[in-house]
Amino acid sequence: MVSECSLKTAGTKTYYCDVELTLQIIGGKWKPIILFHLGADGTLRFSEIRRIIPNITPKMLTQQLRQLESDGVVSRKVYAQVPPRVEYELTGLGKSVMPIIQQLSRWGRQYEGWLERHPK
Repeated sequence: MVSECSLKTAGTKTYYCDVELTLQIIGGKWKPIILFHLGADGTLRFSEIRRIIPNITPKMLTQQLRQLESDGVVSRKVYAQVPPRVEYELTGLGKSVMPIIQQLSRWGRQYEGWLERHPK
C-alpha cells in the first residue's frame, strides 16, 4: 500500500508528508547532534556546544542554533554582562523530540555492534 501525500503548508514550511516536515525541523548533519547534547546535558553555552561537537564550525553552529530557535525547538537566553553570556536550552517542543533522538542514538549503538560483527 502506498500512501499519497498532498502539498501542505505550516508556517513557512512547505511539505508533502509529516516526515518531511519533521526532517526540515530536526534533520541534517548537525541538528540531531545539537539536540542530543542539549537534551542530555541541559542548558549549554555556545562554547560548551563547540567543545562537545568539535567538528562543527562556529558559523555552522550559529546557523543551526538560529534555525532551531526560529522553529521553536531551542531557546536562547542572553545575559547582559561583559563578556556577553548566551545559553541555549530545549523548549518544551524540543524536549518532546528527545525520545526520537534517543532512539536514533540507540540505533547507532546497535549499528556499531553490527559493524563489529560484520567487518569489511
